Amino acid sequence: MRAGRQSSPSLRWRLSWQLSLVITAVIAVVIVGLSVYATMVLSPNIAMEHAVKSAVAEAIERDREGDLALKDTPTLRSLIARNDGLWFVVATTDGDSVSHGAVPANYAAIAPLVSLFHSADIRGASGVPEIASIEDVETPIGDVRILFGGAAGKGWPVLAILAEAYPIYLSLLAIALPAIFLAVPRIVGRAIARVSDVADMASQIELKQRGDRLPVAGIPKEVAPLVVAFNGALDRIEKEFQKRQRFLVDAAHELRTPIAIMQTRIEGLSEGPERTRLLDDVARLADMAEQLLDFERGGQTIDLAETVDLVDIARIAVADLAPLAIAAGYEISFHGDAMCVERKGDGAALRRVIGNLIRNAIEHGGGHGAITVSALADGEISVSDEGPGIAADHQDLVFEPFYRVVPNGRGAGLGLSLVKQIVESHGGHVSIESSSSGTRVTMRL
Repeated sequence: MRAGRQSSPSLRWRLSWQLSLVITAVIAVVIVGLSVYATMVLSPNIAMEHAVKSAVAEAIERDREGDLALKDTPTLRSLIARNDGLWFVVATTDGDSVSHGAVPANYAAIAPLVSLFHSADIRGASGVPEIASIEDVETPIGDVRILFGGAAGKGWPVLAILAEAYPIYLSLLAIALPAIFLAVPRIVGRAIARVSDVADMASQIELKQRGDRLPVAGIPKEVAPLVVAFNGALDRIEKEFQKRQRFLVDAAHELRTPIAIMQTRIEGLSEGPERTRLLDDVARLADMAEQLLDFERGGQTIDLAETVDLVDIARIAVADLAPLAIAAGYEISFHGDAMCVERKGDGAALRRVIGNLIRNAIEHGGGHGAITVSALADGEISVSDEGPGIAADHQDLVFEPFYRVVPNGRGAGLGLSLVKQIVESHGGHVSIESSSSGTRVTMRL
């Protein structure tokens, strides 16, 4: 029960956000991978470059005599304390320099020339295990060059590269992510659009439309087995429905013979209340068998190619059933505002519809008053009576199969259901209006 109340997840959005996350993760892995590769190519001092440059830029100054000097700043002091082997030479572009730490002998000769370099990565020479770097930095006293070493392998080179390269990958992400989250849902939506179309087709399949199946063409092969299985289920349901329909039609046909035999034998009995009651019961059985047969016939495919005159069909139905209505105590009349109203449809089926409406009025009209059949030029046919009416809470149920307003009525409760079935198969609509002064059933084709 709990699972049934949960909303079904959207396949489109599940695929969209999962694919978007996968692509985003791939981009992130590529960025990190490039950063790791950069640590193998760039100087091992790269993790210390920013710290050294920041500390020197803050500490460099000229003393009262105009010579280059380093202030004892907390940043510089902390940097030196954390890196015992750190050494550096700071030189201005005009050749002044100041140094800290023990400059290796291999780089002592380079120290006077530091001002000539903008940047450099010095490593890998034979007999020179020390790795050094030259960096250019802006300071309050102007541009200076810093030659430093003794800090190789310190810090996190990958993080340093990510910090330096953020303008590149943030720009990439700013362009790629919106494109991914906008494009992927559209791509996925187009890929499964055919599935939505097939779902709409499935919702429109009705039992009366036999032979309707869902198309497999254009369906993703992962979903195609579900469509094939659904079509197979429709085949099995249709076969079982046809078996049931054949059984009911055959049963209704077979009932005619024993009912006729019973009626003949009962008619041979002597007059009396028992004979009358038995004849009424047999007549009720005969009516139920005929209604059941008509109902099952109405569920079969109806030929709508015939051109029929609704006015003529209604007039003939009134003439055929007028004796029955008069014998039951009614006055019956026909009114038409057009000489001919033609429609495409099944004449025999429409005659059963109007006949059932008139019989229903005779059955439930109270045995008195008038029954009026009207045929209008717009294809509307109505049958009204002056009976006690149908309660409001019953009016929506009278078109259901086997529903009877009067439980002990003669019919099987299939008359109005058959009317609705045939009218809707013609593309029409049937409605009922009822009150204490009578009932009016209207069909419009």
